[in-house]
Amino acid sequence: MFDADVADGWVAGRGPHGGYMAAMILRGLRASVPDPARSPRSLTIHYARAPEPGPVTLLTRLEREGRSLSTLSARLEQDSRLIALATSAFSVPWPGPELSDVRMPEVAPPRADLQPGSARAFGAPPFTEHLLMDPRMSEEKTAEGRRPMQFAAWVGLAEQRPLDALALAFFSDALIPAPFPALEQVAPAPTIDLTIHFRTALPRAAPTAPDTRELCFVEVRASTIHEGFFDEDSMIWAPDGTLLAQSRQLALLMPETGAP
Repeated sequence: MFDADVADGWVAGRGPHGGYMAAMILRGLRASVPDPARSPRSLTIHYARAPEPGPVTLLTRLEREGRSLSTLSARLEQDSRLIALATSAFSVPWPGPELSDVRMPEVAPPRADLQPGSARAFGAPPFTEHLLMDPRMSEEKTAEGRRPMQFAAWVGLAEQRPLDALALAFFSDALIPAPFPALEQVAPAPTIDLTIHFRTALPRAAPTAPDTRELCFVEVRASTIHEGFFDEDSMIWAPDGTLLAQSRQLALLMPETGAP
């Protein structure tokens, strides 16, 4: 069991940012794996309700520990009320073929003058105070004459810390929801479930120069909005084009007065 606090300043819409909560849960799960050679490979979270700022409790369980793969579950609670349920898999690297049909888009490098919280000037939610962000908006139009449901940006943490799986969990939900560029009016879009596949085993701690921040290129796309729900696929690349993580989530586009 782990005790934690949901800090102020991480709000995104109706509650704390989903990627922030994912990183919190992953941190507890990672601490529950005895073998440091086993890196997170997948994380699935079902968000039941948004917590209030303040204390929370994370209950983790090592469901099975094989010779190379660990399977875990977690339950996040606040005042004995369910906040989120999670499952995850940790594993050592396996030998095998290295093949990929995924390529990082050709984009201009990030600006050198990025400042933390600069996205707030464009109406971004409070959690972006903790981010460096350099957006890349598509100028293409669909056959219906609207913008496609996609968005991309260079993203980094305002805090100077090593790039690791916790940061990738945060980045997987850090951009504006993919449908927003196609909508005339945006609305709260809470995440119902989120699955992250970590494609590269980043070290738990890596040396980073004290005056540098590591940026990733993140792209999100949606294909369908139906009965209020939409899908969103995300890819996260290192600057050299290495695919670091992929994620998929189901989210709800809802009016201000609605409640999941």
